[in-house]
Amino acid sequence: MKKIISLIVLLCTVACFSCNKDVLNKQPLSIISDANVFKDPALINAYLTQVYYDMPFLGNDCNASGPVDGDGGWHAFDINDVSDESFPQFRDWNPSNAFTYKYGNLNITGGLLDWWGYNTVREINQFLEKLPSSPLPADEVKAKLAEARFLRAFCYFAMVKRYGGVPLITQVQNATDPHDTLYPKRATEQAVYDFIIAEADAAAADLPEVLTIDNIGRPCKYAALALKSRAALYAGSIAQFGTVQANGVTGIPASAAKQYYQASYDASQAIIKSGKYALYTADANKTTNFRNIFLVKNNSEVIFAKRHDNVNQATGGNGWGVDFFNCPRPQAWSRGLYEQAYLELAESFEHIDGTPGTLDRSAVQKNLVTTDELWANKDPRFFATFYTQNTSWKGGKLDFHAGIRLPDGTIKTDGAYNGIAATGDQDYQGTGIGVLKYLDESHDNMAGANSGWATSAQDWLIFRYAEILLNNAEAAYELGNSGDALTSINQVRSRAGIAALAAVDRDKIHHERKVELAFEGQRYWDVRRWHTAVADLSIRWSGIRYILDAASGKYQIQIINNVDGTSNIPQFRQENYYLPITNARTSNNPNLVENPGYK
Repeated sequence: MKKIISLIVLLCTVACFSCNKDVLNKQPLSIISDANVFKDPALINAYLTQVYYDMPFLGNDCNASGPVDGDGGWHAFDINDVSDESFPQFRDWNPSNAFTYKYGNLNITGGLLDWWGYNTVREINQFLEKLPSSPLPADEVKAKLAEARFLRAFCYFAMVKRYGGVPLITQVQNATDPHDTLYPKRATEQAVYDFIIAEADAAAADLPEVLTIDNIGRPCKYAALALKSRAALYAGSIAQFGTVQANGVTGIPASAAKQYYQASYDASQAIIKSGKYALYTADANKTTNFRNIFLVKNNSEVIFAKRHDNVNQATGGNGWGVDFFNCPRPQAWSRGLYEQAYLELAESFEHIDGTPGTLDRSAVQKNLVTTDELWANKDPRFFATFYTQNTSWKGGKLDFHAGIRLPDGTIKTDGAYNGIAATGDQDYQGTGIGVLKYLDESHDNMAGANSGWATSAQDWLIFRYAEILLNNAEAAYELGNSGDALTSINQVRSRAGIAALAAVDRDKIHHERKVELAFEGQRYWDVRRWHTAVADLSIRWSGIRYILDAASGKYQIQIINNVDGTSNIPQFRQENYYLPITNARTSNNPNLVENPGYK
């Protein structure tokens, strides 16, 4: 079947990814058949741009696309909210998939983070087959073929980390093909990872080292190596910590772990030694510096990013919804604070001297404290990642207090006392901790119509240099090179502004990823590949409540246990290390086998 590309889609997606704007002047004005696409350089660019548009997982593993369902709306946060980082806080609405599936409700019908990307794979396969006969110069053909192979490898990575082994389809299927070609079996998980790594290597060989300004947002050589670094690290840990089941459709033999760690290490080393990237250190203030990694475009740390502008997707732009949904109040719906971070994650951030950041919960609930005392000497990344009581915001201080402690010790929860409202203007019924990472204080969060949702311009960082250092540390440690692991970890900690480690172990490496990469879509996949999710994601988490003491201006602290709600019990089951293929897909293709544990 010929692919028909709507001109409207072409115009929107070309604008989104800054492709050659000459396509805007091309004819015809209705539809363009694929027979003509590969004769026209502008339409070839537009075709490849459409492929990006059809890969919504590039926006923080969204499982849908469009101005409401993709990263233009709230689904960009699902991957965080299904982990132990946060939960979605619109209590009377809760549209997030994470809210349903987090509490033991993932079953064979699926729905969580689902992406079965074979329509996109077909688009790429067709591009790879047809491009060589195009009129483009040979060097452009070579580069675009490499870009397409990178994107196809990324599609397979998005699927293998969800489902384990999936069918490997590398040619365009036709209706006249044999039955087994049209209804392929699942490859082993190892075979899929091997394919991704090999394709990343091939793409890296032909992609440019340096991107021109009009191609920012597309992959370079080091983006391909970053994909290899991440994918091979996943494969290594799956081999080390997982179990082979269903004849290898899920799991990788333990004997292969070292080779994958080595592949990840080699890719990370190639990026590190290239000298093309560096940890972002432009700001003297460590908190400001860490915030600006996610606000300053094209900074020294960015290897590959999904580009955003401040125009809603519904009107032809490529904005996203981070500010509108995650901002503090005021917000157009009088909501904001969509993601509420768990106190346990906040406590994971150490003190600057390297001592644990865990609160003495008994002590802090007995004594009146200031917020400066409560969070004293915390890792500067804490203040760049979260907002809470008295966080500076748009020239003021955020107020989460819930109740006033009167001189006689009673708590007033309504009205006011001495002109002070009993409750603050922020949402005190959640965890008391919002997500600051990626938020732009200059954004207008009072535009409440659809046009006001997806108008954030911050780029989403798919690969950044700090992750490569952390990948390098993990792979080096598992290969027995603890010295190299320690060096990489301490580079990240030094930039953060906290004490260097004297020695490193697996727990410390895992901990550093949890803190540095919080709310970057990494945590859920990390605990799955380490096979610690049954323990890590089946916990009743907590929040914090501030009660203002009228006499001193300090706070009485209350720890909110079971903050998800008494009936919402987080539960990650053994079978959830892989998402279900689902009845719908196994019914459509009888050669597919379901993942173990789903019935």
